[in-house]
Amino acid sequence: MPAFLTTVRRHRDEVRRRLGDGVQTNEVGRAAVLVGGFAEVARRTGLPLRVLEVGASAGLNLRFDHFAYDVGGRVAGDPTSPVRFQGVWEGVPPELPDALAVASRLGCDRSPVDPTTPSGRATLRSFVWPDQLDRLQRLDAAIEVAGRVAAVVEQADAAEWAARQLAEPVRGVATVVVHSIVLQYLDREQRARFRGAITEAGGRATGAAPLAWLRMEPGGERAEVRLTTWPRGEERILGSAGYHGHPVWWGQPA
Repeated sequence: MPAFLTTVRRHRDEVRRRLGDGVQTNEVGRAAVLVGGFAEVARRTGLPLRVLEVGASAGLNLRFDHFAYDVGGRVAGDPTSPVRFQGVWEGVPPELPDALAVASRLGCDRSPVDPTTPSGRATLRSFVWPDQLDRLQRLDAAIEVAGRVAAVVEQADAAEWAARQLAEPVRGVATVVVHSIVLQYLDREQRARFRGAITEAGGRATGAAPLAWLRMEPGGERAEVRLTTWPRGEERILGSAGYHGHPVWWGQPA
């Protein structure tokens, strides 16, 4: 406590100035949840993925295909990746291919963080509780991956950005709009515009230019993982997970 109070006094003006900063938790553990949804879209469509992440923060989870997923007996994704998920699934893990083809990756956020800069790395680390060393290690590993795998995160309003990205169907890829623990940060009007942009785009989707909406959002004590796919507009619950991504219950939640 004395060290904390001394630090606050020493940086009083900066602390006061930054009290209005929003939380920017780019939780890498959620990739272990979302990867099952990406695999489902790839399996259904047989197409490479065009990934559009809303509320992407630093875009670390946009590099999900460069992480390693030990699903028992084999490793999906990049076996050499410093980001490795093992023992995170309760029961049967999702069916993952050896690799997922990602044609493009793009994100948006109100206040994007650049993970390749010292200040960006410090910002991301500041939002992880200091006693959770496994989360810090995973974050640092994901930042390392971000240094060699490019992913642009644009500063933009979620609804406007989604409407712009989905204005025209893109043939030859499966477009996936994805987000995790984001909707609570949008007000009612913003949520309505965002959902409207996705459903309108779903009406334009075709078999050659399919659209998927993958999200991990609050569902009580756990987060629910839902997937809606077009052109048919089918929706299903894929599973549930802890809010930081661990543990994961794949399949219909108990």
